[in-house]
Amino acid sequence: MSRSSSGIVAGLTAAAVAAVGFLGYQASATAPARPPKAAAQAPAPAPSQSAAKQDPAKPVPVPEGSGTGVRVVYSVGQKRVWLVGDAGQQPKSFTVMPSTVHPKAGSYQVGSRSGAVTGSDGVPIEHVVRFATVEGVAVGFSARADGATPEPDPNKKTGGIRMTKADGDAMWAFATINSKVVVVP
Repeated sequence: MSRSSSGIVAGLTAAAVAAVGFLGYQASATAPARPPKAAAQAPAPAPSQSAAKQDPAKPVPVPEGSGTGVRVVYSVGQKRVWLVGDAGQQPKSFTVMPSTVHPKAGSYQVGSRSGAVTGSDGVPIEHVVRFATVEGVAVGFSARADGATPEPDPNKKTGGIRMTKADGDAMWAFATINSKVVVVP
């Protein structure tokens, strides 16, 4: 590697570290002092009838009781995620395929991220954003490398909440370390 390449890499690394530090500070300023511990597996609620009748042309409202401020909201029952930004911004919302292991309703923080790994189901995945552990299974958002979102094998304990590659890209850009994740039924 040449000196100029080393300097560019060092500069980009320093900028990335500074950005992550700033975002971590922002997240910690709005995070509760003691987030609840991830608890035992909770069964997935059945989708509500209102979710089934949703007009795809209209934005899906962020669930009531999901808190305030910048956050990721995950509704297990609606099989949907909202990326809620600053006040005045329209939240980005998309459907997901829940895993077989579900975190209890509550507030969590993003604890780790991975660009590309093999999922607990043996499938290559990318943009992994982990926020809870349930019964020893890491729970987080991810996209399969092939872009598919099939239902998980109900006989396996998996924690990957899967989404399309485009939605995985949006999640990756939005949910950095210490970002707030709110799980609702």
